[in-house]
Amino acid sequence: MKQKFDRLSAEFSKIATQRYSTSFSLGIRFLNKELHHPIYAIYGFVRFADEIVDSFHEYDKPMLLAQFKKDCFEAIENGISLNPILNSFQQVVRQYNIDHQLIHLFLKSMEMDLDKQSFSQEKYEEYILGSAEVVGLMCLFVFTGGDINRYYELMPAAKKLGSAFQKINFLRDIGSDFNNLNRTYFPDVDLGRFTEEDKRKIEQDIEQELDDALAGIKQLPNSSRQGVFLAYQYYRQLFNKIKSARACAIFSKRFRISNARKMVLLCDVFLKNKMNLI
Repeated sequence: MKQKFDRLSAEFSKIATQRYSTSFSLGIRFLNKELHHPIYAIYGFVRFADEIVDSFHEYDKPMLLAQFKKDCFEAIENGISLNPILNSFQQVVRQYNIDHQLIHLFLKSMEMDLDKQSFSQEKYEEYILGSAEVVGLMCLFVFTGGDINRYYELMPAAKKLGSAFQKINFLRDIGSDFNNLNRTYFPDVDLGRFTEEDKRKIEQDIEQELDDALAGIKQLPNSSRQGVFLAYQYYRQLFNKIKSARACAIFSKRFRISNARKMVLLCDVFLKNKMNLI
């Protein structure tokens, strides 16, 4: 009977991913089919934790996050949770032997979001590690299928990719984070007087990380390379749109890639993969 509940849990993770991120869902479709459920499960887990700290303002967020963390590790230990998202996630953690320290680091970054704060360089790097880099490493455990040598070989590039994606998200959401959530992620930047030079320095950092990550994407197994490259191309397009805008514009406009453009990217990645150009 638990198999039926496990299938239902997997559906919950898939639905959560589709509701929260059309672009991420599109990338998952380009992975080999056997990787769909594990990556849906990872995204569902991190999305729910993020939702607690970003949206549940009328509730006791520290209490909810602490309970979510407790339930998560109990689910991993027991091999089951009545929370379908956590039940789906614990299966993947156990199946792929995902390092529990990655989960601790992720949840620590979520705890950092509970406090309204401006980040020092040290705190910024700690937050990026936990909120983004380790998520890429969880996925890498799945992509490398238990080949620990391959995992460590690709680890630096996976961290760069997660970091670049997160920093692009920071730029895209800079106005809402600052005005609505009172968050300032970028260290040594006064968002009350955000300049073109501030923006350019952040973009140079992201550009280097994207370049470093691409080399690692090209070394991924065939089962995951196309899907990850599609996500990379999507974020590269989003980044290019942000780069072309003035510093003042990104506070008032949330940049996005149109559905039509996403379809063009999808076809381009499909053809490049067929021609062994990735």
